[in-house]
Amino acid sequence: MTTGAEKPRRRGPGRPRQDEADDGPGTQERIRLAAREVFAERGYDKTSVRGVAKVAGVDPALVHHYFGSKDDLFAAAIEVSIEPALVVPAIIGEGPEGIGERLARYFLGVWENPVTRAPLLAVIRSALTHEAAAKVLRELVLRRVLERVAADLDVPDPTFRAELAASHMVGIAILRYVVRVEPLASADAEDIVALVAPTLQRYLTEE
Repeated sequence: MTTGAEKPRRRGPGRPRQDEADDGPGTQERIRLAAREVFAERGYDKTSVRGVAKVAGVDPALVHHYFGSKDDLFAAAIEVSIEPALVVPAIIGEGPEGIGERLARYFLGVWENPVTRAPLLAVIRSALTHEAAAKVLRELVLRRVLERVAADLDVPDPTFRAELAASHMVGIAILRYVVRVEPLASADAEDIVALVAPTLQRYLTEE
């Protein structure tokens, strides 16, 4: 026989309350956007799950519940900027002709947008010293975008071709947005697209 109110069941480590877990996709998206903001502002080193939770207005346990580790949260935050599920069909949808230009314009467009540029700067800078950031760069930029584009074109050595394209675009990003080498840093984005597109086209389509 029990007396008084029944004591609430204790939660296991990392598990949110049921009312927190039921917040659904809207809460997940709020956490992802908060993570993008915090990683962009503080970098990988100085970002914590607790800090992201504070900006998102949720319990840290809820961040772990939806995203797992800090590394997984980092990947989810960067994916908001790159959106590979939307990008790949748009790049390959019109066939091989002009794919170099579409890829160059997409890549430069992401970097030219201040909202999406900031977290990508965090990736580039952190990838040089942190394996977690390097893994995000490999998985999102190379495998989930460029390799899928190259594989769809049905050309020999698609992975090698994707890596060549990635090296070209990441190199431009580092010199233009991180190191800010002139005149590249101040060049018009359309001028860069016009010069880079033929090279990307050759990487991805020529036998």
